[in-house]
Amino acid sequence: MARPGLDQSPCTLVVFPGVNLGEVLVAGGDPDRPALLDETGATTLSYVDLELRTRRLATALAARTQPGDRIALVLANRPEFVLAYLAALRAGRIAVPINPGAPEAEIDGELRAVGAAMRIDAGVVAELEAIGSEADYVAVDLDPSDTAVCLFTSGTAGAPKAAMLTHGSLLANLEQVRAVERLTLRADDVALGVLPLFHVFGLNVVLGNALHCGAAVVLVEAFHPADAVAAVRKAGVTMIAGVPAVYSAWLASDATPSDAFASVRLAVSGAAALSTSLQEQFASRFGVTVHDGYGLTEASPIVSTTAVDRAVRPGSIGPPLPGVEVRLVDVDGDDTLEGDPGEIWVRGPNVFKGYWDDPAQTATVLTADGWLRTGDVAVADSDGWLTLVDRTKDLIIVSGFNVYPAEVEDALRMYDGVANAAVVGEPDERSGEHVVAFVIASDTNDPPTATQLIAHLRRRVARYKIPARFEFVDELPQTFTGKVLRRALRNTTGTDPA
Repeated sequence: MARPGLDQSPCTLVVFPGVNLGEVLVAGGDPDRPALLDETGATTLSYVDLELRTRRLATALAARTQPGDRIALVLANRPEFVLAYLAALRAGRIAVPINPGAPEAEIDGELRAVGAAMRIDAGVVAELEAIGSEADYVAVDLDPSDTAVCLFTSGTAGAPKAAMLTHGSLLANLEQVRAVERLTLRADDVALGVLPLFHVFGLNVVLGNALHCGAAVVLVEAFHPADAVAAVRKAGVTMIAGVPAVYSAWLASDATPSDAFASVRLAVSGAAALSTSLQEQFASRFGVTVHDGYGLTEASPIVSTTAVDRAVRPGSIGPPLPGVEVRLVDVDGDDTLEGDPGEIWVRGPNVFKGYWDDPAQTATVLTADGWLRTGDVAVADSDGWLTLVDRTKDLIIVSGFNVYPAEVEDALRMYDGVANAAVVGEPDERSGEHVVAFVIASDTNDPPTATQLIAHLRRRVARYKIPARFEFVDELPQTFTGKVLRRALRNTTGTDPA
């Protein structure tokens, strides 16, 4: 018989009309308690600072933009990001976090894609705050379905696009997390903000979750293993959320002492596959269990986690969060038989509303009755714990960041010495996957070097999208219609044994 949906015991998530996520987050903690800490553990901003300073910024944004305008946040993990993000939400504008380390051409393309009304960097925050007035601030009531954030993602349906996360969907996922006792943060907790805030994992799982619970966040602008360990120790970090590459880097460093994470009571991993060996090594060396989970931008983002239980099941991504419904679906759209793999479909108040200005792509991933087709394939144990087994899309995930092959391939073809190219992912113990490029040179007697191609790509794509290896080939496997068979290329790298 077909297996039923895998939703956990229902969690009633009531989102009242008039919700504004920005208002919820600034009111999450005691006014005198720290909201943001620096890497020495010193208070950067208290909750009362957040309240007053985001009021000033919100009034300045209201004077210069219109409700619903997109505000691009081209900022690293700095207090200015947090202030601008919360102010945009409080003002009823749509925040668009963008990777500040991306090439300007990529940033400009994303600004145009969402029709950004304003681009904010650290200097702009200071200018806006100088002209804002906390006395003139008027709270903006919004509908839960109003868009709060547009996050660029390759997602489940092709080239990078902006996923619209609403005030309701982001808040719903925060409430779903709080329904799991082991994941619930306390006011005296300190979260390590090492994940970039332009990524949904850093934005909502770390920053949003901590502020919603009245906890503090240590912002880390650039990850270096030794510096991050020093921040953990000095600030008394109790919660770490990272991608496997972060945990792997700590393991690889001889300078990481065995008691480096003595203060940590919760460590979670996501955005890329966490290997069993890494999980076991981290527990053995540091005495810390790293819980794995599964999510995607379009789900705001967490769908499942092993942190519902103290014990870890190697290879599992856990059961769905309370309030999140999951189905495993076969190619005919029917629920799979027990023990059979199926595509993960997700439904719940945390699911996004669609892709910005792209109803056609939205329709490919959202069903009429609200199911999100993730493109990921899993099997489920008899008690609903999931294990990922495959992906139905060509998406490559590098340290939690989505890389769509077509974007890198197009950039490679722009090089004069490249006739054609194809890109696939290859397993990587540290980053989950890395990018491999198969290149056909225009002149086989004088092919471009990997160094030349890397220099070319650095001007066009973000660093994590640059291939770790280049293979120069005479031809690419194709279908009779001329479509490149990436599956065949993955076979040559050992990533797809089927």
